[in-house]
Amino acid sequence: MALTTNSQTQAGGIIDLSVGQVVTDAGGAVDTTITVGFTPRYIEWVDRTNRITLQWYEGMAANSAVRTVAAGTRTLDVGSGITVNAPTSALGTSFTIKAADIAVSSSFSWRAFG
Repeated sequence: MALTTNSQTQAGGIIDLSVGQVVTDAGGAVDTTITVGFTPRYIEWVDRTNRITLQWYEGMAANSAVRTVAAGTRTLDVGSGITVNAPTSALGTSFTIKAADIAVSSSFSWRAFG
């Protein structure tokens, strides 16, 4: 088997890592942007309430993610998902989770690696 595309990026020094939690109320969901201070190469968004995980890998399109549901089914989601945003200030880059992936009255954990 030959590789038709093989790309890799590596930053020198210590890997950038950011983790956090989000808890939503019963109000309507909106797109949510989280600033991490570096350009993520991997993002994982876990809906702990509904047991759904989104994973975004460097090179994926905007509004896309690999979605894993509670039953273990994995699909490529290209309609909602995660978008990495260009830096807008000295704080660095942010990422956005679409409203469709932020259920009301739920708890979420996320992590981003640079």
